[in-house]
Amino acid sequence: MVIVTLEPENTSVTFPKINSVLQLLNRLQRKSTGVLVIRNGKLLTPDCKILHNDNIIVRDVTSRG
Repeated sequence: MVIVTLEPENTSVTFPKINSVLQLLNRLQRKSTGVLVIRNGKLLTPDCKILHNDNIIVRDVTSRG
């Protein structure tokens, strides 16, 4: 089970099986250019594998131009 915390909404969702960051973003309907994906304080790229029992943060990023 993978627990994903969505920020800034501060909501959590769980997925029984996710293989990669790209698959996670597709399920969340988010683009890799608009979010930061964080595991244990480190940024993940779309090709990174997600492991069973991971706690992932998906943080929306916006320009304040």
